[in-house]
Amino acid sequence: MQLTKSQVRAKIVAARKSLSRTTRDTEAEALAHHLDEVIAPSSTVCAYVPVGSEPGSLALVDGLDRRGVVVLLPVARHDAAGVPEPLRWGRYRREALVAAPFGLREPGPPWLPADAVATASVVLVPALAVDRTGVRLGRGAGFYDRTLPLAGAGVRLVAVVRDDEVVDELPAEPHDVRMTHVLTPGAGLVPLGATPPL
Repeated sequence: MQLTKSQVRAKIVAARKSLSRTTRDTEAEALAHHLDEVIAPSSTVCAYVPVGSEPGSLALVDGLDRRGVVVLLPVARHDAAGVPEPLRWGRYRREALVAAPFGLREPGPPWLPADAVATASVVLVPALAVDRTGVRLGRGAGFYDRTLPLAGAGVRLVAVVRDDEVVDELPAEPHDVRMTHVLTPGAGLVPLGATPPL
């Protein structure tokens, strides 16, 4: 019997929480090293500041910024009815990060509109897991589902996960935007396959 998305989320979150700080730091350093090899200076990258046990680090974002990469960070908000809006974006400045909803750290205003994601050549997408066809399992809030359709043609949509979070198959829904690549500490940047035929 295939697990539901909620069951898979709970299993992965528990596994991440069990990791030692040393393991998380070592994996974050590896992710940063891999990105240095594949992202050109002067490009624009949509990234994120990890929360809790999410893979990555603020040092990874700092490293991109130091190399002259334009780093945009997400700003997550709900509309008046409580529906998640497409992410807005703010230019990364470490000293200007502020506490935000959901335990996030984000740039202060002014913010760019959601379609600023179309200026990026790479979008680093937080994920709990990704399958080999590009189906991504997020936390279920819907912010990225509403944002990724605005990304430019040919952009690399990169799920950032641990090595054992790349799986053969995840439950998919019609609104899912498939990832083109996955970034893991052990394998680096790996292209993901096309949607299998129906």
